[in-house]
Order: sequence, then structure tokens, then C-alpha cells
Amino acid sequence: MAEIAIDPTLGPVVNRTAGEREVLESFLDFHRTVLLRKLHGLTDADAARRLVPSATTIAGLVKHLTEIERNWFHILLEPSPGETFPTTDEAALASFTLAEDDTVERLAADYQRVCARSREIVARFDLDHVVPHPQLGEVSVRWILVHMIEETARHVGHADILRELTDGATGAL
Repeated sequence: MAEIAIDPTLGPVVNRTAGEREVLESFLDFHRTVLLRKLHGLTDADAARRLVPSATTIAGLVKHLTEIERNWFHILLEPSPGETFPTTDEAALASFTLAEDDTVERLAADYQRVCARSREIVARFDLDHVVPHPQLGEVSVRWILVHMIEETARHVGHADILRELTDGATGAL
């Protein structure tokens, strides 16, 4: 029988009695999916529009979270030669900055690609696996997953407010 695809926003509900890893991964995937839903249907101009005093935009949030995925999963768990984890506030702020070729379509595709790679990488490690972090010392895969749930959820909340200010759309679905 073919496997039935489940809407990732239902993952936390479906996995409500699952093991720790399944619960953590389903909550992270839930927030990843909601972020893309906040971007979906916007024009490039609407996604890049500044609606708050800071430079925060929906497109910038997607670009930032793409970089955060790379940092925490790709660089920490599977570093390439010469690749280092960014440790400055300037690096974090720069990850919100849009380039001329940062379209809604490209940003969504990049985020989906990076998240898929993050899933592949993290799947190879036990939750108790520990890696060095340049500022925190050691962090476990469990801690990285919880941190990424928090980071992604916080920025999805920002995106929800920006989307409401753009066209009135709210909520996860």
C-alpha cells in the first residue's frame, strides 16, 4: 500500500504520543511549513515590503531562517573545510538583507532545499550526539532541534504579523 502523505501542519497532532525525536522533528517541520505558507501568494514586492520600523520583512525572515538552518545543521553537524559558524551580530543581521534576485519563488525553493538537507543531516545523529559550538561550548542534537523549533516559531510569529499587515491573512493554515 502506498504511504499517505500527511500535511506537515498535522505532524504535532499525529505524533502526540510518538517518541521524542518524532515529536521534535514534527514541531520543527510544522513551523517550517507555516513559514512557507506566510510567503505563499505574495508578490515579490509585498514579501519585501517593510511594515515595521526595523528592516524585518517576510522575505527577509525566510532568507534569515534559510541561513539559520545552514548554520545549525549543515555547519555544526556536517562542516565543510573552511566553513565556520558565524558568531557576530552583523552576520545575523546580514542574513535578513535581500538581494535583487531574492524572489518569493527563489527564497521558498532555497528554504525547502536547505530544510530537506537539514533533515538528512540530523537523521544521521542520535539526539545525545554532542558537537562543539564556538560560543556555547558543546551542544547536543536534541538542544539544536529545540533551539531551531524556538528560532523558527519566533520568526513565524513575526511573519504572521507582517502577513496580517500585508493582506489580513492570519493563522497557521
